[in-house]
Amino acid sequence: MNSFRTRLTVIMVAMVGISVLAAGLFMAKTYKDNHIDALQDNMIREMNIILRQMEWPQGEPEQLYDYYTAQAKELKQVTDARVTFVSGSGMVLGDSDHDPRTMDNHASRKEVEEASREGIGRTIRYSDTLGENLLYVTKKVNPADPQSAYIRLALSLKTVDSSMWHIWTVLGIGLLLLFAAAAAVSYRLARSLTRPLEQITGVAKRIQNLDYHTRVEVRKQDEIGELGQAINAMADSLQVQMERIHQNENQLESVLDNMINGIVMIDRSGQVVLLNRFAEEVLGITAQKLVGRHYSEAKQQYELSQIIQDGLERKEHLREEITFYFPEERLLDLNLVPIFEDDQQFGGVLLVLQDVSAIRRLERMRSEFVANVSHELKTPIAAVKGFAETLLGGAVKDEETTRSFLQIIFDESERLNRLIGDILELSKIESRRVPLQFSPVDMYSFTKKTLELLSAEASRKHITLEMNAEPGLYVEADEDRLRQIVMNLLGNGINYTPEGGKVSIKVGPAGTHGSDGDYDFVRLTISDTGIGIPKKDLPRIFERFYRVDKARSRGSGGTGLGLSIVKHLVELHNGTIAVESEVGVGSTFIIELPVLQ
Repeated sequence: MNSFRTRLTVIMVAMVGISVLAAGLFMAKTYKDNHIDALQDNMIREMNIILRQMEWPQGEPEQLYDYYTAQAKELKQVTDARVTFVSGSGMVLGDSDHDPRTMDNHASRKEVEEASREGIGRTIRYSDTLGENLLYVTKKVNPADPQSAYIRLALSLKTVDSSMWHIWTVLGIGLLLLFAAAAAVSYRLARSLTRPLEQITGVAKRIQNLDYHTRVEVRKQDEIGELGQAINAMADSLQVQMERIHQNENQLESVLDNMINGIVMIDRSGQVVLLNRFAEEVLGITAQKLVGRHYSEAKQQYELSQIIQDGLERKEHLREEITFYFPEERLLDLNLVPIFEDDQQFGGVLLVLQDVSAIRRLERMRSEFVANVSHELKTPIAAVKGFAETLLGGAVKDEETTRSFLQIIFDESERLNRLIGDILELSKIESRRVPLQFSPVDMYSFTKKTLELLSAEASRKHITLEMNAEPGLYVEADEDRLRQIVMNLLGNGINYTPEGGKVSIKVGPAGTHGSDGDYDFVRLTISDTGIGIPKKDLPRIFERFYRVDKARSRGSGGTGLGLSIVKHLVELHNGTIAVESEVGVGSTFIIELPVLQ
């Protein structure tokens, strides 16, 4: 902008200088022309006076030289000008400064030729003899006579040149002073014009650098002020639009990053232009490394690259399920959707990656659950049907056999009823249709009462029940559901512990902190001295219908759903359950429940 200000100042000074110089030249020329015209008029008047007073004798040139020379010298004293008399043929008859006999014929002189045509002639010519410019004015003695003689006056222009030099000196000094004044005024004027432009330019550059909060300070309501207001209005509009764009980008980025599906956008040339967070996890490569590169650099299996290539070539929707083994094993549902721009030109493809591993696992679990339920229901139903057919076939006459068969039918019906009840209970718990009624539970009295409910069953097997609970422990829980959890685990301990064994429950605080012994959790530890659980079966004991010893489980009347129900109820209480076991030694279940829900 400083260079622009300098150029503007120079232009303004140059315009002023050119104008002043042109005016000076015009004035000087006008002055010179007027001065010369005035001299010419004065010389013509002097020649008219000479013509009226002087006699013009005729004769041979030798007779006339002395006369006209003497007249010329005498007239020079009066006119202060060089006087020359020329014959009609151009011969010099007399001259005030030179011997006419040595002078050339003047018929071809410009002023003589002009006087011959018009009566008066004028020219300015440099005199080598005098070394200065002379004004020559020639007049016909008798304008009516074509062969008339001529009188010529020559006046030095030294005074005119001196006057012109003085004028040029004054004009030059004045021009320099005017240049200086014009430069100062032009600079101030240029600065007043360019400073707002500099500010506007600076604001425009800051807007170009994405600073949309900067504004032009408008001080005048002129054209530059209107330009500043236009820049401010543009900045306001850009700021609103960019904020809206950033908001949309943030929203889109948040949506993409939090999607449970992977999104990969690939242009028509095969370059990856978009990759969300889940796609990074699935492909095992970051967006920073893959965006802007060819999709084949993802280093995934051949099937994925082939599907993308087919989508780019066929430009139609494709769907496929592929098992990925890197960075971890997943079953993915791939949807490849073609992208068409506003002008219906093919822009690339959008790859949607959906992890269906959990869905397929749930479908498999559902199928296994249905199969297990069918199997578990079929066994007691088959037993009831078989013994009923036997009785109908005539065995009813034998009272002892009838009583035995009816007892079996009753036991299987009870088992079938428990199975159906557990299935319905588990279904409600898994679907979270079981509302829990939380209230403070005194763990000491709760544990004591629960053991009393199981004491009769333990006595039949001569199993010792032990309790170790600190008084004053409270936990916020649904007491009925908590009792269901504890009774299920204690019942399993009694069922799978041989006669003479021991089942114990220990209740204490967990996660204590502070000097006053505050605790965040209550830990329930239920142990038995039963048959134990093999290590390979520990990860699966909470699955539905999973049994470590299927024959013994059926013999004890178990449905295979108890531990699954326990696990879900503990999770509904926001707690955790773990198991430790050793075959032939016993098992220990550890439950931790938060004190406050």
